[in-house]
Amino acid sequence: MAKKFASQADMDEKEISFTEIGKDLWAFTAEGDPNTGVIIGDDSVMIIDAQATPRLANVVIEKIRGVTDKPIKHVVLSHYHAVRVLGASAYNAPEIIMSEKARSMVVERGQEDWDSEFERFPRLFQGHESIPGLTWPTTTFNDRMSVYLGNRRVDLMFMGRAHTAGDIVAYVGDENVMFTGDIVEYKSACYCGDGHFHDWPDTLNEIRAWEVDAIAPGRGDALVGRKMVNAALDSTEDFVTTTYKSVARVALRGGSLKEAWDACREVCDPKFGDYAIYEHCLPFNVSRAYDEARDMDTPKIWTAARDIEMWEALQS
Repeated sequence: MAKKFASQADMDEKEISFTEIGKDLWAFTAEGDPNTGVIIGDDSVMIIDAQATPRLANVVIEKIRGVTDKPIKHVVLSHYHAVRVLGASAYNAPEIIMSEKARSMVVERGQEDWDSEFERFPRLFQGHESIPGLTWPTTTFNDRMSVYLGNRRVDLMFMGRAHTAGDIVAYVGDENVMFTGDIVEYKSACYCGDGHFHDWPDTLNEIRAWEVDAIAPGRGDALVGRKMVNAALDSTEDFVTTTYKSVARVALRGGSLKEAWDACREVCDPKFGDYAIYEHCLPFNVSRAYDEARDMDTPKIWTAARDIEMWEALQS
């Protein structure tokens, strides 16, 4: 491979922020790296997304211990991707929750996804030796479930396919705050390699209908206030639809993947080129959009070998 993935060269440490977005609700963010949400209830703590390794999860735990000593009892995984889930063991939580569909993705592609992301994210997987294995849930659900942290209720909901087929959100009604995982991003590219472009805008509209006061997105800064929330919903939808339309026009006329890549860059580079992880996401986004335009509903499994094959096709 003549040229490396952008993520392989991204070895600079990111500045971490720990922002309170509602009473006892926190967003751990790191300049476009995967975010983690923290919900502090009356008697315990819930984590939303676990980080890539126990090493990174321990950085989150250090921040939590600066604001509460309550035990961490629940880890909620908004979807399945290795960089989101493989740090779960560090929290020692008795309950790990994900959607039933997300669990099926662990069965279907868990190890392949781990191997693929491990090759592409050397910085995020520092300390990978401490990962005990694939992360499996103790509890799954299909459409909705509620978890009580004492009197504080957290509603976990599937609102539709988007970043993956198994995305869920966590909603804390007493503060009107939502944790969306990678359904919503802020000034960060959406990773669409396992996405569903046709469904994603409708899922964003489902979130918009809740008129929340704050969101902890999957990547990028915490979104506090409806103006910032709506701006992120708008920009996420624009990113997804612009990417798909530029690629689909090429795919539907029988053009090649490389032609679709060139067409997407022409449109997306000026609009989104300064977004975090843009260069990393772009080849996977183009490949998935190309497949979906040709009626492939279920995303193909990414493997380390397929990553290289796709990347080389785009360099010709």
